[in-house]
Amino acid sequence: MKLFVLIVPALLLGACTQQSAPPTPGAAEVGIVTLKTQRVALQNELAGRTAASLSSEVRPQVAGIIKARRFEEGAQVKAGQVLYQIDPATYQAAYDEVRAALANAEAAVAAARLKNERYTELLEIEGVSKQDADDARTAYQQALANVAQQKAALASARINLDYTQVRAPISGHIGKSSVTPGALVTASQTTALATIRTLDPIYVDLTQSSAALLQLRRMLATSGIQAGSTEVSLKLEDGSQYAKKGRLKFAEVAVDEATGSVTLRAEFPNPDGTLLPGMYVRAVLDEAIDPNAILAPQQGITRDPKGNATAMVVNASNQIEERAVTTLRALDDKWLVSGGLAAGDRLIVQGLNKVKAGDTVQPVEIDASAKPAATQTAATGIAASATAAPQTPER
Repeated sequence: MKLFVLIVPALLLGACTQQSAPPTPGAAEVGIVTLKTQRVALQNELAGRTAASLSSEVRPQVAGIIKARRFEEGAQVKAGQVLYQIDPATYQAAYDEVRAALANAEAAVAAARLKNERYTELLEIEGVSKQDADDARTAYQQALANVAQQKAALASARINLDYTQVRAPISGHIGKSSVTPGALVTASQTTALATIRTLDPIYVDLTQSSAALLQLRRMLATSGIQAGSTEVSLKLEDGSQYAKKGRLKFAEVAVDEATGSVTLRAEFPNPDGTLLPGMYVRAVLDEAIDPNAILAPQQGITRDPKGNATAMVVNASNQIEERAVTTLRALDDKWLVSGGLAAGDRLIVQGLNKVKAGDTVQPVEIDASAKPAATQTAATGIAASATAAPQTPER
């Protein structure tokens, strides 16, 4: 009877002790993203400035007084249009003088020709000496040469007279005039009368460092990496996107020694004149295409004390492995990974602060395409589930 009394309290005490002890914690939940390959355009954003596709400074080719300006500043002008009228009086007089001299020379040719023909006939019957016949022939040839000379002088006078009308060498928008009627101008003066620029199409000159160019070439030499398209998009100074796409025309074949950069030129349509020469812009180019790229969410890539990129992945046994990762560049909220991760790897993107390499975890797939708010909600849910206090079983 005493033995029974001793055993029963002992059993009750053991049962209470067993029920109050907390159970062994389960595997921690972590959010993962299963990596997969995808086609990615490797873009680069370069700074540059716009430049007119054609530019011409208008200068006079003869000296004189400006009588009239025949264009509106800032207007569109066409090639050959008269822009300025220089006083033509002196050039008209010179032209008339040379034209009269030509008429005189042509009259002299007629007389010399008749004399030459007459002396040639007389020489056959020995009516004149051979010397006189030779002199007549020489005089005729000199008269012909004088006509040719006067024709050339007349053409030169005609050109100078035409130059009194200063014409547009190209079509485009003309800027402000540097002279007014009454100003004296000289031939080939250093100061331009006005400048004409063709704005449609318009050029965008970009600069790229030679180091970035070498990196791109090494990337293109990698198996599977393809060259990008020549299409270029443009961001304006105010941050807005230019509506029309451009094309990359060429890259300079030399590096600027002062800046260590290479110049690239793109051409953009500009029918509305939105782009003006000298504007600062940023151009986005598709430099290369990686058809089998691995993009890892940035929250899944950490840095060790030495600055090396690392990642935690869940293996087939649901255990955590630490990987050294090589990243090339950031694309939005992801890293472009060139080594350390492969398609099919389950990358931990949530719950990294409560696990370590070698731990067994319970992976929960996260939608990598979800919006940041939705991703944050999912993260909160996982954290709450993992940190909830274990329930004590009822007695």
